[in-house]
Amino acid sequence: MDHASPKADNPAQTRPFRRQVFYLPGYDPFHPRRYRELYRKEAKAQAAVSGYDIALRARKGDGPYGWHVTARIDGAECVTDMQVLVWADIVKASMAHGVGATYLQLLRTVWTYIATGALFRLMRLRKGPMIAALYPVAFLLGQLAIALVAGIGLAAELAHLIHSAAGWVVGPPLVWLILRVFRRWDHKVYAYYLMHDYAYSAQVRGATPPELAARMRAFQGQIATALGGSADEVLVIGHSSGAHLGVSILADLIRQGLPAQGPELSFLTLGQVVPMVSFLPEARQLRGDLAFLSASQALTWIDISAPGDGCAFALCDPVSVSGVAPAGKRWPLVLSAAFTQTLSPERWKALRWRFFRLHFQYLCAFDRPGDYDYFQITAGPQTLAQRYAGREPSKSRIETPLSGYTTTA
Repeated sequence: MDHASPKADNPAQTRPFRRQVFYLPGYDPFHPRRYRELYRKEAKAQAAVSGYDIALRARKGDGPYGWHVTARIDGAECVTDMQVLVWADIVKASMAHGVGATYLQLLRTVWTYIATGALFRLMRLRKGPMIAALYPVAFLLGQLAIALVAGIGLAAELAHLIHSAAGWVVGPPLVWLILRVFRRWDHKVYAYYLMHDYAYSAQVRGATPPELAARMRAFQGQIATALGGSADEVLVIGHSSGAHLGVSILADLIRQGLPAQGPELSFLTLGQVVPMVSFLPEARQLRGDLAFLSASQALTWIDISAPGDGCAFALCDPVSVSGVAPAGKRWPLVLSAAFTQTLSPERWKALRWRFFRLHFQYLCAFDRPGDYDYFQITAGPQTLAQRYAGREPSKSRIETPLSGYTTTA
């Protein structure tokens, strides 16, 4: 790993290390303050375990949502400006479907993954994320079955009581009412939420929806501005489906050219689900971006996941499994967060079956931390390249090319 910042390596440096972080959330409809409060709470917990000082304050004024972090780690000071690249409004709009439209989405999405062969190829990678993908399908079909049985049963009983076929008229409204009730309860089971998530990627068979493509261009402009600034490192973090957005954003940015003496550019992907998109036929642009970025010397790309995260394609090299690894492939360096080792047995036992919570563990504190520490990465005095210099990739990584579509744009 030979891409290191001269500014970061200067032993005579007396000012604090300066970092600009851009955080790309996954498919998340919530206000970005959720990430600020998560960072505040978990940074405090990690600092108590690891013995360093870290503090957070809100960003004032207009502009993109974010916060400032100051830290003293291993005797060195660091100042970080955190910024969330918000696309929650696009997510909300894509979720604004009624019950009927969601069931139509279900049929289209399932058909897309089956007809293209992507479903069966993805199942050969990791079972966990495919179970997570099939969960909303099974749950929504189960809800429909319950509604049909209950609605038809009540209608039949009413027809029997009044001795008239007119009682059957209440059947369809009852079925619809029951489905609406299930929809209101979705904040407890996330079936609709997950269905909208998978449907959004599948709606154009892996291509980037126009409204998201426009937002990604805006994100690219914000990162480009930071690369023209005085930070020592510009770190882009893509979590979950934010990982594949980051791949395309940075690939386009690098193609346009980076400042000759700019900050070091780093890319950290966490709990990625890239194959859910890259295995689809129209994901040619994404596959091309994966191939390009994997051979680039302009950045450092580290991919962190954990087999304990059932919602991610853990330790699956997103470039190689997509079948687009070039001859000069350098990235990503695939590493494990090793939840069963970095969380105490008590903590692991408490979290093991909380699948959605575990998918966010990368952004949280570990009570037995290893070399993956989200807060040292985002607020510590080392660049991503320095932190993982000399590290070998995980021996358990999966690199087998399994995508049925390997054409690139």
